[in-house]
Amino acid sequence: MDEKSVAIYWDFENIHASLYIEEHGKGSYGNGSNRFVPQEAIVDVKKIVNFAASFGNIVINKAYCNWQWYGKYRDELLTNSVELIQMFPPGTSAKNGADIKMSLDAMEDLMRFAHIGYIVIVGGDSDFIPLAQKAKAAGRVVVGIGCKGSTNKYWANSCNDFTYYDSIESDDSHTLSDEVSPVAMIKQAIFQLSKKNGNRWVVKAAIRPLVKRLFPTFDEKIYGASSFSDLLEKYESEFEIRKGEFDHEVCIRKN
Repeated sequence: MDEKSVAIYWDFENIHASLYIEEHGKGSYGNGSNRFVPQEAIVDVKKIVNFAASFGNIVINKAYCNWQWYGKYRDELLTNSVELIQMFPPGTSAKNGADIKMSLDAMEDLMRFAHIGYIVIVGGDSDFIPLAQKAKAAGRVVVGIGCKGSTNKYWANSCNDFTYYDSIESDDSHTLSDEVSPVAMIKQAIFQLSKKNGNRWVVKAAIRPLVKRLFPTFDEKIYGASSFSDLLEKYESEFEIRKGEFDHEVCIRKN
């Protein structure tokens, strides 16, 4: 069976505001002095994208927000290929209607693209419950991501899989520097797979596809290897390989 693709939809202000409130306390974000000003970048965009990539190839990545206050996210959003959907509040109320626009766009995309198997919703509003119900009825897997203190429990329970933002670990030890490192790329993929499967040993055949999803420019030949297997053997001091039940398995070698 072909691997299904992933579509991500971000209610970006929702996740940003939730993290802001967790840090500064209840009522700290809603007033105009804190909301309608340039915002600091506090959402770890990369770790959410990496988490979503563990389900399959990301083909849609849309974030909805009034972006005039979120310019400090520019580099991270561009680096992670996030399509920005501008939402201006239509009246005197502060609500920008991102949840409605997101839901309509998501359902339209699911009807148009049969290859989308996973729909990842970043946000904690109960407004997404009808979307989850419709998407599941259409045979899609709904994955929700939200903050523990502000996520509606009925929305979380309507998903096939719900993960709290704080429980998605950032792989800081394998973050790439400006110098491209194949070891760091491979370790990050293994880290993602091992967290998902709950086992430090991961199937070798699953590693390279995830590396390519995380780092599209990856190519073994750049590093003097004729195949991915050759590359792993080249860095045998970093990785252990063993024969598994159906395929070889790989883990990060312990220091």
